[in-house]
Amino acid sequence: MRLSRRLVTTILFIGLAASASAQTCTPAVPAASLTVAGKLMLAINPTLPPQQFVDEKGDLQGLNVELGRELGRRMCLSTEFVRMDFPAMVPALRGSRFDGIDTGMFWTEERSRLMYMVPYAQQAIGIFALASSGLKLGGFDDLAGRTAAIELGTYQERKAKEANEDMQKRGLKPVTLLTFATASDATAALRAGQVEAVIIVDTAARAISQQRGVALLLVGFGGTDITFGFRDKAVAETAAKAFDSLRADGTYDRLFDKFGMTKLPAGAFGIRGSGPQ
Repeated sequence: MRLSRRLVTTILFIGLAASASAQTCTPAVPAASLTVAGKLMLAINPTLPPQQFVDEKGDLQGLNVELGRELGRRMCLSTEFVRMDFPAMVPALRGSRFDGIDTGMFWTEERSRLMYMVPYAQQAIGIFALASSGLKLGGFDDLAGRTAAIELGTYQERKAKEANEDMQKRGLKPVTLLTFATASDATAALRAGQVEAVIIVDTAARAISQQRGVALLLVGFGGTDITFGFRDKAVAETAAKAFDSLRADGTYDRLFDKFGMTKLPAGAFGIRGSGPQ
């Protein structure tokens, strides 16, 4: 089939324009600030829908996946994801294996001294159980004396331990916490009868509770900012500017509405905390 001269000219123009755009797109941070020149290397644990998960085809999906790709595009870098469990992420970041952690980490003062943390959303803790258990929770205290699964080394583990200490001071039995590397492992433990409930980030609790036989028991416990964490200050500052760009053109609102996440209040994005000490 023969193409018209006008169509051929149009195709050539588009190709040349794309090539010129690629050649003129200069990375927004120096190569010395990156783990690999020209790439934004981000660690991710795809076990927390709707933030990050793997679909039936084995592809990464979720809010943080799309945000990570948008950050790379606006920083003129190619985004590359490194899959790993959360407990290994902070040591690996400090060991310069990648540029950032893209997994919606809850902000804490301690963490802010280990990396450059850029808040981008708000989140809390949720709890779910098997619907057949008949378990009802009016608050965290109602878990007293029960066994719950929780991800190791997470904000929710810390908050649950703090709640346990407070409960014991008030004469209540603590919650027995069994730790797991991923939310998927914690959910599997629930289905296997090893625990009575799972304590997890509330958006993931809502998503998992849509599965057959699972009931959402509690959300909104211990809410705070969630963040991306970066090894290098220049990369973190540039990522914050990219978030500003996302909000300015409406992409931020569109993605958060798509995945049902809670947006950060209006204002400029930036590093929160002192950074590495």
